Amino acid sequence: MTRERLYLFDTTLRDGAQTPGVDFSVEDKIQIAGLVERLGIDYVEGGWPGANPTDTEFFAEKRTKKAKFTAFGMTKRAGRSLSNDPGLAAVLDCPTDAACLVAKTWDFHVRVALGTTLEENLEAIGESVQAVNGSGKEALLDCEHFFDGYKANRDYALACAKAAFEAGARWVVLCDTNGGTMPEEIEEIVIDVMSLVPGDRLGIHAHDDTGNAVANSLAAVRAGVRQVQGTLNGLGERCGNANLVTLIPTLKLKPAYAEAFETGVDDDALAHLTTISRAFDEILNRAPSRQAPYVGVAAFSTKAGLHASAILKDPATYEHVAPDTVGNRRRVLVSDQAGRSNLLAELERLGVEADRDDPRVGQLLDEVKRRESEGWAYEAADASFELLARRTLGTVPEFFRIESFRVMVERRYNAIGELVTMSEATVKVTVDGEPLMSVGEGNGPVNALDQALRKDLGRFQRFIDDLELADYKVRILNGGTGATTRVLIESRDTKGNRWSTVGVSPNIVDASFQALVDSITWKLLKSDAAPARTPVSALAG
Repeated sequence: MTRERLYLFDTTLRDGAQTPGVDFSVEDKIQIAGLVERLGIDYVEGGWPGANPTDTEFFAEKRTKKAKFTAFGMTKRAGRSLSNDPGLAAVLDCPTDAACLVAKTWDFHVRVALGTTLEENLEAIGESVQAVNGSGKEALLDCEHFFDGYKANRDYALACAKAAFEAGARWVVLCDTNGGTMPEEIEEIVIDVMSLVPGDRLGIHAHDDTGNAVANSLAAVRAGVRQVQGTLNGLGERCGNANLVTLIPTLKLKPAYAEAFETGVDDDALAHLTTISRAFDEILNRAPSRQAPYVGVAAFSTKAGLHASAILKDPATYEHVAPDTVGNRRRVLVSDQAGRSNLLAELERLGVEADRDDPRVGQLLDEVKRRESEGWAYEAADASFELLARRTLGTVPEFFRIESFRVMVERRYNAIGELVTMSEATVKVTVDGEPLMSVGEGNGPVNALDQALRKDLGRFQRFIDDLELADYKVRILNGGTGATTRVLIESRDTKGNRWSTVGVSPNIVDASFQALVDSITWKLLKSDAAPARTPVSALAG
């Protein structure tokens, strides 16, 4: 059976840039455009030329190789001619393959926001689309607030879509701008629109204000649209846009869509989806969502022992797709709910050899359960678990010994009379029998300890020069100022590796230091650093 072509449109660099706290540089935009192209997306919308210096510089040259490089702008303003609209001119003049113009299609917005008549708005839509075609670019019209406009004034919303189509728009994109439309409404309205505009000329642009952006996009596809717009990791204003990282594998792997449609994303690109998603989060300097569909760390994780046993017999018992198809992997978590199957599966994944009948495996399982009853959480700290397992099974190399550490916190007035708080830490370690002492300063005790600990580890220093802390989380376990505290630290290096470690103590500084020591030890282990020449006892949590 011949499959229909479904086109994917990425608006991360434009609509995604409206996310609170996100501010792309030109270099960021270049990197992100490259990530989007690696996936095989058909259109890369780069932003709004002329709107700000960053976008203007980004549109100074064509930034894509295969995908259609797309500029965003508005239809011509009311009361102006095409030749006297600098915003439209900036879109028409930049070196892009396509131009996506936004137009009001809700009569309420036409009157209030634009201050023009409904007839003038229709004329502006038609003339602007014709101008894009006349410039040699492919024309798209973003029908802003289309679904709300349709519900308020069906005839006018349809007239806007028809005006764009008749003027020669390649794509008429129906936007759920407020994100409040339900999937069943999307499907019904799209079917009605198709009485005037064929489905292979329609697109869908959904926002996630009800958590339905992906569902709404799929509903529109089922109804007949053949272009889907979205962003990497669902970035976007308010609650975000339709998440392409969720949509793409659904379209590729679920039979109802995979058997009916083909996209520009091939199997190899799909197998890099997790890597691309996490690389994008790195550019944003944020931790990846652990429970993101398909690509999250927890997406193929199993905690309960009964489930783990079933998965080891046949993964299909608890996995809706194979993890490696999207570049992810299976995780059988070790926790207080775990059985021997969980433990053995995790040891195998980590490359730690262990025999099912080895009594130390039972000891390790008991130790994990004992520690978790005290507040440890190894399901979120895989590096600390690996170190605990290797220590229990007698296979962990020993690199250095912590002799002592001390932290001082001083609050004082600086030279210009500002009240500041500074921390200073001293750490004493032994490497190959040689005592080393380092002092570090930081904006808090943990930062100071981190600086001091990684300042001088002798011959091991070169292995940790690229190590940095990516995330730091504190959990108070049983209340009060004397409560037991759990600290989770996520670390990373320049090779793109990320790992998590945990520490537990009534003292938050001590708990943090345990996690820091584990992080460095794990890094040395994975770097194949030679163990200490003089045997030592590494600090264990």
